[in-house]
Amino acid sequence: MIKTGISSKLFLAIFATCMLVLVTMHWGVRLSFQHGFIGYIKQNSQMRAKMLADALTEQYQQYGDWRFLTQNDRMIFQIIRTIEQNSDIYKRTTSHGWRPQFWVVDTQMNRLVGHSNDIPAESYREPVTYQNGVVGWVIVSTSDKITRQADISFAHQQQFTSWIIAGFSTLLALIATFLLSRGFLRPVKRLVEGTHKLAAGDFSVRVIPSSQDEIGKLASDFNQLASTLEKNEQMRRDYMADISHELRTPLSVLRGELEALQDGVRQPTQETIHSLLTEVTTLTKLVNDLHLLSLSDRGSLTYRKEAVKVSELLQLSVAGYQGRFADKQITLALSLKENVTLFADPDRLMQLFQNLLENSLRYTNEHGKTIIQAYSNQHCWVLDLQDSAPGLTAEQCQHVFERFYRCESSRNRASGGSGLGLAICYNIVEAHDGTIHAERSPLGGMKIHVELPLMTFPERETL
Repeated sequence: MIKTGISSKLFLAIFATCMLVLVTMHWGVRLSFQHGFIGYIKQNSQMRAKMLADALTEQYQQYGDWRFLTQNDRMIFQIIRTIEQNSDIYKRTTSHGWRPQFWVVDTQMNRLVGHSNDIPAESYREPVTYQNGVVGWVIVSTSDKITRQADISFAHQQQFTSWIIAGFSTLLALIATFLLSRGFLRPVKRLVEGTHKLAAGDFSVRVIPSSQDEIGKLASDFNQLASTLEKNEQMRRDYMADISHELRTPLSVLRGELEALQDGVRQPTQETIHSLLTEVTTLTKLVNDLHLLSLSDRGSLTYRKEAVKVSELLQLSVAGYQGRFADKQITLALSLKENVTLFADPDRLMQLFQNLLENSLRYTNEHGKTIIQAYSNQHCWVLDLQDSAPGLTAEQCQHVFERFYRCESSRNRASGGSGLGLAICYNIVEAHDGTIHAERSPLGGMKIHVELPLMTFPERETL
């Protein structure tokens, strides 16, 4: 089966439309010409008949009867020749074929001039008068058929000319259709070429919109798609590079420690074993965080939601970190307005609070402070966690929830962590239909604002 592309389909559609309009116009013009030309012939014949009747009236008044016609066969031609010399109508038209088209009869319908054929029923009669009375008639055929050879030749010439015009019009329609279809499809072909490059992995391709119509909007959407794919590809590469770097650091430490033990440089003391265990713990946490993020991204992370007292979970989390904050001489303050109920996964909320506290602990200078405020409004439960220096710029606050993002100026790798904690927090909040964002804190550090909707789980039916 032959497959026709969109170019052929569009070409055929435009050309078929042009041909339909062309054929309709050609057919209409031909009908209009035939109708108008026959009407012109009838009107011309009637005018000839009137002039001939006037001339015969003058002759009849001179002779007093029809003997000037019956006794002289050439008299009618002399009268017609005189009319031709004095009339513009006869000068513009040939007299060839005139005799078969008219008859002269008396009041008794006796044929005086004309063919012996029967006078047609469809005819025009012009009276010949004498002394206020009708003495005869000039009869002209008014048939819808063209009978005069000159008229037939003229009609054939016009028909031939119309076919030539139709042929040129068809050729012009072909050229115009080709140019129009190519112009319409040029942006589509650019989109097709761009799509092929995009499918081949070239995400830098862009298509310049050439119009403001649907094709132009499609080109803009294509560029947005390519930009998104290019950004995602760059993020994927950065993600892999960051993972490699994060894994390389603890693995390098482990390898160095083990090689030192193997070479006898270091002894397998309790301190050495603790150092190895610390690196293994760091590596394990990184792998667990990556696994958690991958599950969240593909929607496989399970959430067992139930009615939970969120303030109680927050108090437990803060209590678990009091000692570590105290070791670093950081003041940890918690302010709870009320203990509201949320429909949430308690384990994930605990993980959310612990990650936020861990982030603040790692990136707050000694002798600093971390203040946590929890309250509720009409629609949601709000958590504000803010700490002291070092701080972030407004631009840096927009990226803190990205994976492996660190601010090299202050909150860097020297503070530890994998750079995945806040990314996990973002996914947990999003899974609970909440919002989370970061901004600069009045204390000099960073403020994280979390909103979680109040309990909306369905009520159980009672039997």
